[in-house]
Amino acid sequence: MKNICKVVLAVSVTGFSINSFAQAMAIASTSSTIITPIAITKTVDMNFGNIAVSPAMGGMVVLDPASNRTTGGAGGVTLPVTAGSVSAASFTVAGAASYSYSITLPVSAVNLSSGSNNMNVTNFTSSPAYTGVLGPGGTQTLTVGATLNIAAGQTPGIYPATSPLSVTINYN
Repeated sequence: MKNICKVVLAVSVTGFSINSFAQAMAIASTSSTIITPIAITKTVDMNFGNIAVSPAMGGMVVLDPASNRTTGGAGGVTLPVTAGSVSAASFTVAGAASYSYSITLPVSAVNLSSGSNNMNVTNFTSSPAYTGVLGPGGTQTLTVGATLNIAAGQTPGIYPATSPLSVTINYN
């Protein structure tokens, strides 16, 4: 009987020691950091300035993100010396310092209208292009240019936008 107890005791101790070596445990801490939300604020509206157009031919005015403009297309458009107010659209992007963000420009035309007369703005470009990086202060200036398409004999007038110029930004 004594031998049977020793065997049972030996099996019991061995079984427990096997179980105790089969387990391992580690502990990890959990945390999160909330960053400043990204934001965009318009600072300057887009304006193509004064433009003259031929009664026989239309054309286009290309406004780059640095507010420089050139003509193109059929050749019926000229840019008078008295340029008027010429400016690319300008925005301030704000958020977490040194973070990068993506830029999404309109893919469809922005319409301009003066009474029943219309023009459209297409081919948007930006500086920076596609992605930007917020500076040490958490801001960056984003400028947007585009192409204004003008018909032959376009009626003189002021043509404000009838659809918005929407620029979308997102953290990368």
